[in-house]
Amino acid sequence: MRQEDRLGAILALLADHGSVGVVESADRLGTSQATIRRDLQALEEQGLVKRTHGGAVPAGVLYELPMRYRGARQQEEKSRIAELAAGLIDESAATVGLCGGTTTSEVARFLGMRGGLKIVTNALNIAAELALRPAIDLVVTGGTVRTESYELIGPVAERALEGFNLDASFLGVGGVSAAAGVTTHHEVEAQTNRAMILQSARVIVVADGTKVGRRAFARIAEAALVSDLVTDPSADPGELDALRELGVRIHLAD
Repeated sequence: MRQEDRLGAILALLADHGSVGVVESADRLGTSQATIRRDLQALEEQGLVKRTHGGAVPAGVLYELPMRYRGARQQEEKSRIAELAAGLIDESAATVGLCGGTTTSEVARFLGMRGGLKIVTNALNIAAELALRPAIDLVVTGGTVRTESYELIGPVAERALEGFNLDASFLGVGGVSAAAGVTTHHEVEAQTNRAMILQSARVIVVADGTKVGRRAFARIAEAALVSDLVTDPSADPGELDALRELGVRIHLAD
């Protein structure tokens, strides 16, 4: 396992359990205790953890993993979800919006291979990916950079998005449920994402099964504004039924 993947796994354990131990982490990740200690030192130098005797705790509250450590989580599921989601865009769609996130980044790659679209995004990593695709007409919003998600957010981004009409938009979320709607971890990011989906004729949420039934801190929109949810078979069936009752079309990527 690469160090970046180990660091992401350690941060995920911290987010889930509130602390990690050197011995338990070494056993879980199949590596040596010395390697885990070096990993914890690297995370402490980045200001993400505080080392303790025998382990570490978060440096502050870990509401979400930094983007650079999220790519390896549920990677196979995200790729299948992205491929299915990108396939929902037929020839009648000319303009597509992409918010930031690991799964929407995968969607961007599939759409980029197809070409023939005008794509609007507020995500710097997606913009960098699509800038190399000459068949894509790329539009990037301005805004304030949020380093955790590589997104451009805030009033500048929102004003730019309000000037567009989109046939569809893809939204990555921290959680999606019938009761809480679609949610994310940051309130300004939520407002910017909402600005995009309000300009979209079709809103496609892409989320692996761990996100279904969960709610994050900031609400982007009520579930009834979502046209489609693309997820995987691990999603809670009861929650999927509740979303269907609200008119959300459910697509499962096997």
